[in-house]
Amino acid sequence: MDNRTIENLEEKLQQAMLTSNVAVLDELIADDLVWTMHTGFVSNKQSDLDAHRSGIFQFTKLEISDRQFHPYSSDCVVVTLKAEIGGVLNGQAFSETYRFTRVWMQRQNRWQIIAGHVSQIIPQ
Repeated sequence: MDNRTIENLEEKLQQAMLTSNVAVLDELIADDLVWTMHTGFVSNKQSDLDAHRSGIFQFTKLEISDRQFHPYSSDCVVVTLKAEIGGVLNGQAFSETYRFTRVWMQRQNRWQIIAGHVSQIIPQ
């Protein structure tokens, strides 16, 4: 497994998130996604796509740092990263820092995110 493949997909994901490109997000996210939000809510693919599609959620800033790749097998890679995110949620502007864990899995020659978790970093 070549990390560049996942690096490229991570970049594609970042751009799709910034522009709310639902078609690309649909391609990169597995239908059976399990995603745990920073609030503890367990979300799925449809909820994520609906938030982008409806305009309820819009990114204005998505700055990634400390991205690390952890290959576990030829078809499973875990990505961890820090993200400074700004945007609008339900008409309210926000700017926060988060830690993400994403699990990428290759099924039928296609890499997709199957699971993940996001935690808010609270300034001390």
